[in-house]
Amino acid sequence: MQQPKRRLNKKGALVLSAAVLIVIVVASLLLATQFLADIPSESEFYYGVEVAYGGLDELKAVVDETKTYTNLVIFGVPEFTKNQTLLNLGCDYAYDAGLHFIVLLTNQSQYTENGWEHTSPQQWAVRAQEKYGDKFLAVYRWDEPGGDQIDHSQYQEVKEASDFADAAEQYMNYLQPYIKYYQEVGVPTITADYVLHWFDYKIGYDTVLAEFGWNNSREQQIALVRGAARANDKAWGAIVTWEYSQEPYIESPQSTYGDLVLAYDSGARYAVVFNYPEIDGTKLGTLTQEHFNALKDFHSYVSSHPPRDGDYHNVKTAYVLPADYGFGFRYPQDSIWGLWPSNNTAQQIYNDVDGLIAQQSTDFDVICEYPNLVSDAAGRYNTLIYWNGIEVNP
Repeated sequence: MQQPKRRLNKKGALVLSAAVLIVIVVASLLLATQFLADIPSESEFYYGVEVAYGGLDELKAVVDETKTYTNLVIFGVPEFTKNQTLLNLGCDYAYDAGLHFIVLLTNQSQYTENGWEHTSPQQWAVRAQEKYGDKFLAVYRWDEPGGDQIDHSQYQEVKEASDFADAAEQYMNYLQPYIKYYQEVGVPTITADYVLHWFDYKIGYDTVLAEFGWNNSREQQIALVRGAARANDKAWGAIVTWEYSQEPYIESPQSTYGDLVLAYDSGARYAVVFNYPEIDGTKLGTLTQEHFNALKDFHSYVSSHPPRDGDYHNVKTAYVLPADYGFGFRYPQDSIWGLWPSNNTAQQIYNDVDGLIAQQSTDFDVICEYPNLVSDAAGRYNTLIYWNGIEVNP
């Protein structure tokens, strides 16, 4: 029933006006807060586990285990994502648990049944953005493209080239279409790699995760991926992968914790632990309870240590490679683009970078030479050390 109107004196009118104003202000603040909550923070740090085995039950088990001390889960099983019903259930489960998530999607030709009859992967990704907001972070597309090239996998992109520039152009032209249709609809893309990070960013990836595994140099991986990310104004991260080809597969919990802290302190936006394969008797993969405890400790570290600012204030040196130089960097005799053998120049470059690691640890970047490098580096680096020994102070 409508209430009868009442006349207000000036005092009553002022009180009512003040009350109305308060309501408006509070409502505006609430709306603003909600609006801001829906916008991903450029400085937010994401850390968690990639589930690269099993199906929905295994994903749920990892989510249940980690949801109180991580904020990210990656769905890393193509067979799982090829069933749209299971994929949607997994996304709902991660979302309801309060986790951000990234979904591995493969070739479009693989999505023709099991709920995909009338939906393409990019259409699904757009709808996922609408449904889950900033909890859906990215599509994981084409794992280790640089590794496929350098190590001559069955998916090697460039089989022959006339020179380094030709190899770089072919590499980018081959891979760009695989992520272009996500870019065109505004869906971020991510991959992980252990070589050729610079060229992965040139393809168009929004984020590349450097791989910490197989006893490689963590400092070198950081210098390579962070230098490429900064030059392209993109995010970067690290993923702890296999250390061994047999059980226990992954490094010790203590080393895992140390790697996560190193990535975080070096300015990473993402820090992920790769979890594969499934071990008999558990749905939690290769990660032991001690590994999960290490993640808990890392959560405590992140909570008590503000992230390093986006200017990377200690990183004022960049080592500059020749243009289009796709060197593998794993050892002095590693190949260039998987097509040319190492030579004296490559071995000297390797030794130079190794020397910078000994001197500066993670406080330098590795970048490739390009026409506007010096002007772009001004204000970012104090010193550019070129592969041929020339030093420039932008």
